[in-house]
Amino acid sequence: MLALAAVCALACNGKDVKYEVSGKNAPEDGAAVYLVDKLTDAPIDSAVIADGAFTMKGKAAKDAFLSVQIDGWQWFFPLFNDGEALQINLADSTYAGSALNMKLSECDKRDGAAMKEFTDFIQAYLALPKEEQEAREAEFITEYQARAEAYGDSYMSMIEENMDNLIPLAFLSNVPALADKDKFDELMASGAPFTQHPYAIALKAKTDEAYAQEQEAEEGKNAFIGKKFLELEEADPDGKMHKLSEYVGQGKWVLVDFWASWCGPCKAEMPNVVEAYKKYHDKGFEVVGISFDKEKEPWVKAIKEWEMPWIHLSDLKYWNNAAADVYSVNAIPDNLLIDPKGVIVERGLRGEKLKARLAEIFE
Repeated sequence: MLALAAVCALACNGKDVKYEVSGKNAPEDGAAVYLVDKLTDAPIDSAVIADGAFTMKGKAAKDAFLSVQIDGWQWFFPLFNDGEALQINLADSTYAGSALNMKLSECDKRDGAAMKEFTDFIQAYLALPKEEQEAREAEFITEYQARAEAYGDSYMSMIEENMDNLIPLAFLSNVPALADKDKFDELMASGAPFTQHPYAIALKAKTDEAYAQEQEAEEGKNAFIGKKFLELEEADPDGKMHKLSEYVGQGKWVLVDFWASWCGPCKAEMPNVVEAYKKYHDKGFEVVGISFDKEKEPWVKAIKEWEMPWIHLSDLKYWNNAAADVYSVNAIPDNLLIDPKGVIVERGLRGEKLKARLAEIFE
């Protein structure tokens, strides 16, 4: 809050300039239009579409990062208040105005087209019959990862092409997710023009706070390593109650696997767990699945269809599952590797890391 107050003060003390934002060729009349300050996420002006058009005039901080948002529309139109009049053709999202805003519009459309291509690929797979989805699952995952990486590279290229202007402000918030926090920090430390903008300063403070909270949560999760397991009691698919201690600390290595039938990454990871179970079960390896499902039918169906032949428990309370509180589970897939004496030795083992750790133990 202090950081936001500081950047708001900075913005308010800057020079105000006139804005004139208009739109034409709207498909229908009557919708409310808002000019929103992205720094505060609050409207500073509004209008109503009439005869396919609208106009908003006033004053705002120079170079303020704004957006035009229309009731009922899923997208918005970003702009910078550089003092020049801007007209938006609502039929094709083209801009007429300053060179900076016209370039921003082209970047926004470029990103929109790339994202549409990516989401269309996903939707095409999801539209396939279930049998065909299953047959092409491995192929889909490989191509999905490649396309996601390509989209991220394209997104970052667009930012890097505009390091001499303010355009990166419109795309900066997605950098930690598409690249990582280090790349975001690198951009903010570059000294580029956008880094001193009040919006960027506020975003940096917000991102740092979120990252600190994530680190704290991760440290809380890792605090269980080296300690004795904590008891849980949940029902199996037949409704019979079982304690974790029935399986853990009984002389076997146990992977307590937190998952759910609705969790895509869980489904992608499950073949690795199945492979490990088949390979090491006869050598003293056990798996106990703790599901974060909220309905019995999809839980039981996934157990069968994903071919998971181990112990399954759930209280069917979704994110209010008792395990979430006991073991600080705030994201899935997650797991605990527990030694034969009941001591937690690893957490969050997935893919090659799971295979390597079990190979150390059993081979």
